[in-house]
Amino acid sequence: MKYDFDKVIDRKHTHALKWDVREGELPMWVADMDFMTAPQIIRAIKNRADHGIFGYTNVPEKWYAAYQDWWQKRHDFFIEKDWMMFCTGVVPAISSIVRKLTTPNENVVVQTPVYSIFFNSIINNGCRVLESPLIYENGSYEMDFTDLKWKLSNPQTTLMILCNPQNPAGCIWDKKTLQRIGELCAEHHVTVISDEIHCDLTDPGKEYIPFASVSEVCREHSITCIAPTKTFNLAGLQTAAIVVPNEVLRYKVYRAINTDEVAEPNVFAVEAAVAAYTQGEEWLEELRAYLLENKRTVQDFLNRELPAIHLVPSEATYLLWLDCRKIIKEGWSLGSSIRNETGLFLSEGRDYGEAGKNFLRMNIACPRKLLMDGLNRLKKGVEIYTARPEWGEDDLEV
Repeated sequence: MKYDFDKVIDRKHTHALKWDVREGELPMWVADMDFMTAPQIIRAIKNRADHGIFGYTNVPEKWYAAYQDWWQKRHDFFIEKDWMMFCTGVVPAISSIVRKLTTPNENVVVQTPVYSIFFNSIINNGCRVLESPLIYENGSYEMDFTDLKWKLSNPQTTLMILCNPQNPAGCIWDKKTLQRIGELCAEHHVTVISDEIHCDLTDPGKEYIPFASVSEVCREHSITCIAPTKTFNLAGLQTAAIVVPNEVLRYKVYRAINTDEVAEPNVFAVEAAVAAYTQGEEWLEELRAYLLENKRTVQDFLNRELPAIHLVPSEATYLLWLDCRKIIKEGWSLGSSIRNETGLFLSEGRDYGEAGKNFLRMNIACPRKLLMDGLNRLKKGVEIYTARPEWGEDDLEV
């Protein structure tokens, strides 16, 4: 490999959210990577820093062109320049859109288990989370269209947040599935916010389908949020894009993000995004191959050492969804127990909705040395957890 993904970089004492943990702990929770970003991006940021003046910044033509060329080449979807808006992040975009397109107490549909921050964006804006649980059978997920149709048909439902590809399960939704979502939402006058931030982190040989590319119906009823931040490990630079083909929706989104003051880039946000999409492809291809080997390493380890934990099949993201139903004890938190006993910090499945309560999410975007450390801690933590007695009446807090 040209790029060294095995290099362990010490992120402690750098104000990194992920690594702001107790001494000796290993964080494998929040979705950022422990890899240095592409050198081309670092060079672009340094070049801009060398200028020495960091004033207010416009969005130049090259920013639009970088997104357009990338999506046309890699995802076979041409994005008109007029459809695009800069935003400081996907989550700020979603929160602003929910606030603008709803009134208090309206429903926003999410398909659980799903990215936990969606709940915040909905509840903090005075709306109600309406969960449409995915069907979990034979160790994998699919959509429950009977339930989804029922939830969308509720007169109080105005928005749906789609996760494409899906976080935390790593599903890639096919064209037929996406088309059906578009048809149901159009039928019931529901707008789709499609979070596609993980779209470039598919396994080698796998490809995602942009929701807005599926049909005219999907295009006209959608708001798509995209960014280079997950792909190239740039979350701290606060750079993203919103794609809205429908002119009426686009004006509402424009007003939303400008009212909330999340529509202006910092001086590095544009340069980093342009460098990523114009010079970062080779780095990304090597990253995808490395992540796939990490997934295989986890699967082999679980098969050999922890067969009671089922790894939900994943085709995208660097987040693995661990089915721990065979070992979970009522009243005991597996994630908290593992962290307390071993220092391994994973995400609790219940944060992703009721459907995730017996699962854990594991971030494997790290050098293999750290991954193996995490897996060995996981094994130790599970052994300690399963050796404990079940809760008895005397153990319950009053």
